[in-house]
Amino acid sequence: MSTTAPQGNLRQRNVAGSKKNKDGASSDVELDKLVKAASGKAPKAAAERDHQFAFTLITILAFVTRFWGISHPNEVVFDEVHFGKFASYYLEKTYFFDVHPPFGKLLFAFVGWLVGFDGHFHFENIGDSYIANKVPYVAFRSLPALLGALTVSVTYLIMWESGYSVPACVLAAGLILLDNAHIGQTRLILLDATLVFAMACSLLCYIKFHKLRHEPFSRKWWKWLILTGFALSCDISTKYVGLFAFITIGSAVCIDLWDLLDIKRPGGALSLPQFGKHFAARAFGLIILPFLFYLFWFQVHFSILTRSGPGDDFMTPEFQETLSDNIMLSNAITIDYYDTISIKHKETKAYLHSHVERYPLRYDDGRVSSQGQQVTGYPFNDTNNYWQILPAGEDDKQLGRHIKNHDLIRLRHTVTDTILLSHDVASPYFPTNQEFTTVSIADAYGNRAADTLFEVRIEHGKPSQEWKTISGHFKLIHNPSKVAMWTHTKPLPEWAFKQQEINGNKQIAPSSNVWLVEDISSLPADHARRAKVEKKVKTLPFLRKWFELQRSMFWHNNQLTASHPYASLPYSWPFLLRGVSFWTQNDTRQQIYFLGNPIGWWIASSVLAIFAGIILADQFSLRRGMDALDHRSRSRLYNSTGFFFLAWATHYFPFYVMGRQLFLHHYLPAHLASCLVTGALAEFVFTQDAVEHELAHQAAKAGKKSQTPKHHLTARERFVGQSLFGAWIATGVILTLVAAGWYFFLPLTYGYPGLSVEQVLRRKWLGYDLHFAK
Repeated sequence: MSTTAPQGNLRQRNVAGSKKNKDGASSDVELDKLVKAASGKAPKAAAERDHQFAFTLITILAFVTRFWGISHPNEVVFDEVHFGKFASYYLEKTYFFDVHPPFGKLLFAFVGWLVGFDGHFHFENIGDSYIANKVPYVAFRSLPALLGALTVSVTYLIMWESGYSVPACVLAAGLILLDNAHIGQTRLILLDATLVFAMACSLLCYIKFHKLRHEPFSRKWWKWLILTGFALSCDISTKYVGLFAFITIGSAVCIDLWDLLDIKRPGGALSLPQFGKHFAARAFGLIILPFLFYLFWFQVHFSILTRSGPGDDFMTPEFQETLSDNIMLSNAITIDYYDTISIKHKETKAYLHSHVERYPLRYDDGRVSSQGQQVTGYPFNDTNNYWQILPAGEDDKQLGRHIKNHDLIRLRHTVTDTILLSHDVASPYFPTNQEFTTVSIADAYGNRAADTLFEVRIEHGKPSQEWKTISGHFKLIHNPSKVAMWTHTKPLPEWAFKQQEINGNKQIAPSSNVWLVEDISSLPADHARRAKVEKKVKTLPFLRKWFELQRSMFWHNNQLTASHPYASLPYSWPFLLRGVSFWTQNDTRQQIYFLGNPIGWWIASSVLAIFAGIILADQFSLRRGMDALDHRSRSRLYNSTGFFFLAWATHYFPFYVMGRQLFLHHYLPAHLASCLVTGALAEFVFTQDAVEHELAHQAAKAGKKSQTPKHHLTARERFVGQSLFGAWIATGVILTLVAAGWYFFLPLTYGYPGLSVEQVLRRKWLGYDLHFAK
């Protein structure tokens, strides 16, 4: 990021020019010298040595906190039921469906393959024993623990590469090191460790790339640009919220390109062709390459999952034909006219159903119905679910003929001997949707003939394609009005026995209009049409499979709107108002409760507010002719700390517009960014304080008109000492408090030891839903 701000003295700017000190040097020059001294810490080798020692110590502690007691508990915990199961499916080559991209799950499968796990255990239930089922669960958990430990190291490197002092680096990394939420999420078979690590790596790589801005198109420049793109790809290939990292880096790149476009830029103006090269390079490294990496993981996903499995139901029949051992396709039967069938809604699994009861005269909102026979969705197999397929005409010439795509049919309800109909009457719940009912056969072939005609429109079907059971997913389109038969999960009132509403949806395109024929009830079990014929596994182009899976993933992701006892809203995350219960054991009173370190989170959240206040105060001062910051301090505050603040904002605020279930772990990437802001702002505060003190000392010294004795400290040494000493004191105090918070909530993070009622109650600081509190 780059923000231009006017320069001036520490005090109010003078219109006539800067005031000079005794030696004729301006205050700005003195300030620049002082800040350079702080950033240099002579000799440079000593500074590097201090950083290396602190980095090594932080990394060792990160591995200790993540791997300590990782074998406990030795049973399935929380969402390990999902991601452990997916690893098993990969190892068995069994097709499954998940709303998250494959990269993180592929890493777990790779670990399982390395340790010789065959995927026999499917992680079905929380509490299932790993020991009894001979599962190498410690190896699986070691992957997120490794990435979680390295995330602490990368956090330190981000600060180091950004030019911050050792105390600032230690503070930012220490907040991650001692955070219970980061520890808890990286000790289990979960995806967030991969997500946060990739996000942190993207920030580090971009910073290293940006530092090479004066060496464009060099080998190192290209290396860090491509590595930034790869990290971004790993981020979004783990979870779709990884898109937020693209927004972070993309925003910084746009600002960078805007500066390059400036004809008055300090490094010299770029010609438009040169600017085009810069734009193209960034587009290639940060958009095209990440997308290709993203596609690559899906190619690996499809290449491994070649067998039919629990994910088949989420895909089209054409996709399922690419999987071996597909039971649904092997049982598919071509449907003929006059067959009696049962029709099932693909998403809600409800059967098309009717019974003798009729719609009420008036609904609760006062609207009038047709009082026709009810047509509903019923969740259980029943004779009232049987419908006979009749041709559009009255003759029997269609007997024995296969039904094909786009054929017009009628459906006769066999129990009540009535014909399915839709007409221009509002449905019970949707005034804009058409009611479905039935009419007598005489009316169906008389004055209501047109309203009983329906088109069979096979999903992705070809002209004249035959309609089949199970595999022939279709939409039933009412011919005159062109509405699609549709249902939803909201139950009707008692007058319909709380069954599902069936109505005509004017929006034909949505996949929620899709149905399938489960069986032909009129066909005997030994009929020749039921004979199973061995089918050859087909192939589909990769991009067609990818697009289909993307559509299904996005749709089901958007459907995750149901309430959850541990779901939380974004406004509660920075203040850590509540957590998530992961695991409990009644006998030992042990529990794992996903919760951050309250002290660390509250400090980081407070610093975010302080940073925003400093920026607002600085802008207000500049408008009033006051320049309270030197050039270097303002540049770092706006550019470096501002970049970290941007990362926090882009990883936090988008959740406010999401309609899906949200949990505390969604805040972890934003929390990491807030820790970077905390470390950066701590250095800013103490550096500025030291600047003020040193300027005051210089002024007093000039006023005395005397020489400083040789044994006194130089200005450089005194300034560095003041700034680092204050920063170390602040870092020590903050991390001591944070370490106390980490230790206090340690039993809830590591799952042991068990706590007494009194000990549990002492930890219920806010709305924490802790177990064994009584």
